[in-house]
Amino acid sequence: MTELTGHRPEGSTQTEVTVALQINGKPVELLVKPLTSLLDALRERLQLTGTKKGCDQGACGACTVLIDGRRVLSCLTLLVQCDGRQVTTIEGLVAPHGQLHPVQAAFVQFDGFQCGYCTPGQIMSAVALLEERQNASDAEIREAMSGNLCRCGAYNGIVDAIRSVRDACNGSTPGAL
Repeated sequence: MTELTGHRPEGSTQTEVTVALQINGKPVELLVKPLTSLLDALRERLQLTGTKKGCDQGACGACTVLIDGRRVLSCLTLLVQCDGRQVTTIEGLVAPHGQLHPVQAAFVQFDGFQCGYCTPGQIMSAVALLEERQNASDAEIREAMSGNLCRCGAYNGIVDAIRSVRDACNGSTPGAL
């Protein structure tokens, strides 16, 4: 079987591979078992616990992160698939001086969360959505966010928050978020 990503350190067995990637702008190299999920590596190896483990089956969206700017479910993504790539977690959205990302601030302003468990995944999906489609209609926002479940029912606040950022950025260039 050919190994597609990651690389084995010299003298190691097939049970571990080294994966080198960028997480929140910082280079990271991990020696892991090939079936280690990105979610487990983030939470258990790197202590980046903002990304939540909800269903562990790709059905709830709580584990959403960005890989090279595109949203993915980290519970269904093997870490070896991230070799050489850029991963952004909820922790990576906050500016170095502590200022919230515009989407995070809007979620606070418009009560886009209640218990907060799904919030990191919701915010990461919203950031990706606004980068993909700056002029998304409310219906498109709802459709794009449909893979992120909120058991508390904060959907109206979530859509209001995304709409407010969309409207504030309307006419700006891609990547302005």
